Amino acid sequence: MSGPVSAKRAQFDHVSLSFDTPKGKLRVVDDVSYAIHDGDFIAVIGPSGCGKTTMMSMLAGFQKPTTGEVLFDGNPVKGPGPERGVIFQEYGVFPWLTVKENIAFGLKLKANNVPAKEQHQICEHYLALMGLSDFANSYPKHLSGGMRQRLAIARAYAVKPQFLLMDEPFGALDAQTRGNMQNLLLKVLAAEGKTVMLITHSVEEAIYLASRIVVVTARPARIKQIIDVPFAYPRNESLQERPEFGELRSHIRELVMNEYQAQQAQIMPASFSE
Repeated sequence: MSGPVSAKRAQFDHVSLSFDTPKGKLRVVDDVSYAIHDGDFIAVIGPSGCGKTTMMSMLAGFQKPTTGEVLFDGNPVKGPGPERGVIFQEYGVFPWLTVKENIAFGLKLKANNVPAKEQHQICEHYLALMGLSDFANSYPKHLSGGMRQRLAIARAYAVKPQFLLMDEPFGALDAQTRGNMQNLLLKVLAAEGKTVMLITHSVEEAIYLASRIVVVTARPARIKQIIDVPFAYPRNESLQERPEFGELRSHIRELVMNEYQAQQAQIMPASFSE
């Protein structure tokens, strides 16, 4: 993560997306352009419902832009692919499979074609890395929320994606577990070296984890500001006590709050007219 940033891995090129509604077209993303380079950790932050997840869904290949292009390694994104691993807030684990079987799931698919011996080695590696070795034969219902999220990350990592897309992965966790998961993610990324796009509502999380922060506007999502985070990796929690961290947090909070207020102003007239 601390190495030099190199080639573009992903690019939003004048991307817009609109949905048809009974009241006409609803524009969710409007003329967004920015690049994510190899080794970047990009955090996207903005008000709830502003279009952040839609932006990520287009890069994941779940949705297509109305205009413009989303590119991965220079090619238009046509759909999901194994080089892009996706982790959602809802854990995304299979309740009928054990912890080890969940990690092995993607390895057993014909598209990945991983030999049985290598499957076992990969599962053991991620069980140990995520602190889940003692729970290999347990089912997800017996795990805590933090452990289920560690399992979701392990399963996404096991198929060796080059690029990780994370949509509020720690949003449902309590503060202490969330902090532990952030530290674990930084540790894993330092060991495995991935490029990451993270959707978050937490300004502190964005600053602590990311190398760049993309602040987006109230819907439709436009780029308000892209901020280079000035703190080197590796990072630990003492970073959050530094004055520079607090100053950057205040700046980003103000940006986001201004957009939240703009979003509320969009909503209020409609609600009063009913």
